[in-house]
Amino acid sequence: MSGLHPLDWIVIAVYFGLIAGIVVWVAKKQKKTSDGYFLAGRELGWFIVGASIFASNIGSEHLVGLAASGTTDGVAMAHYELHAWCLLVLAWVMVPFYMRSKVFTMPEFLERRFSPTSRTVLSVISLVAYVLTKIAVGIFAGGIVFSVLLPELNLWGFDSFWIGSFVVIVITGLYTIVGGMGAVAYTEALQTVVLIIGSALVTFFGLQALGGWTELRTIIPSDMFNLWKPLVPDGLQATWAPVRDSQQMAWYFNDNYPWLGMLICAPVIGLWYWCTDQYIVQRALSAPNETEARRGSIMAAFFKLLPVFIFIIPGIICYALAISGKMPAFQSHLIGPDGQIIRDNAQQAFPLMVANVLPVGIRGIVVAGLLAALMSSLAGAFNASATLFTIDFYKRLHKGISQERLVWVGRVATAIMVLIGICWIPVIRGGRGLYDYLQGVQSYLAPPIFVVFFLGVFYKRLNAKGCLWALITGFIMGIFRLAVDTPVKMVEGFQYQEGSFLWIVNNIFFQYYSMIILFVSAFVMIVVSHLTEVPDYKRISGLTYATITAEDRRESRASWKAIDVILSLVVIVLILAAYLYFVG
Repeated sequence: MSGLHPLDWIVIAVYFGLIAGIVVWVAKKQKKTSDGYFLAGRELGWFIVGASIFASNIGSEHLVGLAASGTTDGVAMAHYELHAWCLLVLAWVMVPFYMRSKVFTMPEFLERRFSPTSRTVLSVISLVAYVLTKIAVGIFAGGIVFSVLLPELNLWGFDSFWIGSFVVIVITGLYTIVGGMGAVAYTEALQTVVLIIGSALVTFFGLQALGGWTELRTIIPSDMFNLWKPLVPDGLQATWAPVRDSQQMAWYFNDNYPWLGMLICAPVIGLWYWCTDQYIVQRALSAPNETEARRGSIMAAFFKLLPVFIFIIPGIICYALAISGKMPAFQSHLIGPDGQIIRDNAQQAFPLMVANVLPVGIRGIVVAGLLAALMSSLAGAFNASATLFTIDFYKRLHKGISQERLVWVGRVATAIMVLIGICWIPVIRGGRGLYDYLQGVQSYLAPPIFVVFFLGVFYKRLNAKGCLWALITGFIMGIFRLAVDTPVKMVEGFQYQEGSFLWIVNNIFFQYYSMIILFVSAFVMIVVSHLTEVPDYKRISGLTYATITAEDRRESRASWKAIDVILSLVVIVLILAAYLYFVG
């Protein structure tokens, strides 16, 4: 790519000026308390909540990873993006419990339902998850974007990848540290607008360069537009064989995503992420009441329907431009001598589209959108990590600490998490793809958390011992798989002896391994709970469906109106319409 035009730089500068203005405004009006810093004073309206949830989710893994998955695998990963229905579960099932409890963090809710020890374990798991996913992946994706947009940039021996990574870290870290949750949420609202407009323009100009939607469907193999391919197998041969052999992954029904994993594992990851993860739910906790939190979650569900069209489709367009020869630069960069897609290079699909199909000025808007997504993703992770560490660890160990000190500790925690995330980048670079890496790690860490939250809410007999052992068992299984996978990713040419135990573990597809963790965690939680004492139902009043009081039910019912139900049904209809359209 040639350098950005001066007009593009002006657009980008205006964007950063707006960000700076928002941060200064928030910092001036922010309450100097932990409630003000970590939850924006619980004053966020429904639109800010919804836009903030969306912007936090739509980050580096989408701009770099999801677009790349569109280039290599078509719409297969759209199953994860059509999880907008999970936000409806947050809105209607989990929000009432969270808002009644007035907690700061998800581990704090788990303490009220089960025990302080469960809270500590979940806090550790969550912090590990943020280091392995959100923080490190965000930093890495920032480097990828800069390496494509400014490939010749070099400073003190560092190339554009590392310079980009550090630029994104510094800018995001500064405004997150200064403004806290308020700055994160309000800047994310602006970033949502910029991101949607910018990404939609990539789709528009990409289709224009290709010759239109009909031309795209003509060039691309029909399987790349078939959402049902991973879900509806051609037959049952090898369906239940979770371990690949040395020649091929015989149990795939497309090249990458087995249908059974999509049916079971993908929804579990979605419900964990959208309904129990501090990174997302913290936005709903920042609303003043149940009504605003629910409507914000429904708004986020509408936003969540967009990534299929503004990230996956541009990735597919990029592939079409490459194989059709209409963009020779794409062809030489993405297609190998054997005519197959070069998966490692596919991670640059979205930045390549920005660099080559957009006109001057428009490119500046889209680059601002790219940076917006990268920064919103990282800012959310920074703030969630700081909240978990400060509230769930530091505050519990230092009774009576001042509010100002808590805010200071949260800022220091943010800086430390950034440094740890940087150390993990080489592992991500060794993986097959950014989005695959992210889904893999989440698949190992999500099941036990999903189990303790959802079974805990729906099954009052489950107790603290069952919760604790489910979390520990599932976490150990997930970390073990990560430890087994890491040498294969990091050490070139490293492989376990075929047929050995570690080889089998490494070669079980990540979704199937996730299902094993899910079933083992649920089994452990139920069995241990029934072998130990019955929980005190008075202590957990209002924290399970079976212990909700009549007054709680009346208050929750008064918090929603018919329009909330109608809009939720519209989201479901739109999801079904997408599945009906993408049939190959």
